[in-house]
Amino acid sequence: MERGSWIRKMFEEGITLKQKFGEENVFDLSLGNPVMEPPPEFFTELRHMADNPEPGLHRYMPNAGYTETRAAVARQLSEETGIAFGADNVVMTCGAGGALNVVFKTLLDPGDEVIIFSPFFVEYRFYVDNHGGTCRVVPPDENFLPDMDAFRAAFNERTRAVLINSPNNPTGVLYSTEVLEELATVIRRKEEELGREIFLLSDEPYRKIIFDGLAYPHIFGHHVRSIVATSHSKDLALPGERIGYIAAHPAYDGVQELVDGLVFCNRTLGFVNAPALMQHIVAKLQSVTVDVDQYRAKRDFLYGSLVGMGYSVVKPQGAFYMFPRSPVDDDVEFVAELQKHNVLVVPGTGFGLPGHFRISYCVEDRTLRGALPGFEAAMRSYR
Repeated sequence: MERGSWIRKMFEEGITLKQKFGEENVFDLSLGNPVMEPPPEFFTELRHMADNPEPGLHRYMPNAGYTETRAAVARQLSEETGIAFGADNVVMTCGAGGALNVVFKTLLDPGDEVIIFSPFFVEYRFYVDNHGGTCRVVPPDENFLPDMDAFRAAFNERTRAVLINSPNNPTGVLYSTEVLEELATVIRRKEEELGREIFLLSDEPYRKIIFDGLAYPHIFGHHVRSIVATSHSKDLALPGERIGYIAAHPAYDGVQELVDGLVFCNRTLGFVNAPALMQHIVAKLQSVTVDVDQYRAKRDFLYGSLVGMGYSVVKPQGAFYMFPRSPVDDDVEFVAELQKHNVLVVPGTGFGLPGHFRISYCVEDRTLRGALPGFEAAMRSYR
């Protein structure tokens, strides 16, 4: 609980500060809770469902999800990747968090290891631990990309999976095609060396939130034992609806057994199935996203402002997070300094990389503008 409390701790600190100073005087950049509303197409489908209820709309369905919903996901993936996905390669889940737990329950034997890359989403360690595994952490280079020498050295006879998150939370960095191919090449060599299957697992809730005209590089073209876990929390601004899916590479020779395992674990972990109403709606919205340009504008405003104050920042290529270097080695100390100015961020320690801090800029523009004097005052105090 202590290790996993940083994001919620800052959120709770924000509640206390707002009660003390007034909500308009506190600038909470701690939680990745999108301020944007779902796109108009979502409400159109929601009204249609309410006005034209079909018999059985809210009953149980197959544990993998509605066939028509999985087929819609498969069509979209086929279009994006050029690989022929079918409904049988998809399992609908309770968000990406549910999806990852289902995957780990399916893949891991007690004592198996999952390689993750810092900085990482804080829950990864706990998801793996839930199912008897452990994480082996690989450090990044100066651009928050994997240190490939450390990656090669991280494998052993217990390695079962490699987990990536791109665009990344907390950095916003996007893994390029070249990086993915290098990762996959190492995995294939290690499979031969160790004599066991090693899966490449991609956590992709920010896949459609990318900037500057970049195209998203899918993992499926690089490794046949690849699995995607994702959600519509960010691309459709539906985090509270808990709707996501798992997709397994259709060319993997054990894909049927893998999917059977995923479906079994989806049921026995207690998720049972993804929410029925949301499955019906997102089946019609696979090619729809929120207005990504709004997030790009927020990124540009904040990035330019912080760099102008003297902060060292790797410019995000996607998602809605920024991970500046702390001007003092103790990131927890610096986060406390920002708090004195009513600015709330999360220390990099919580993401496995001290010396940095995470800003979530999926907030109102007035919150970003209001936070700038606090960032400037905190930087001045350490010059």
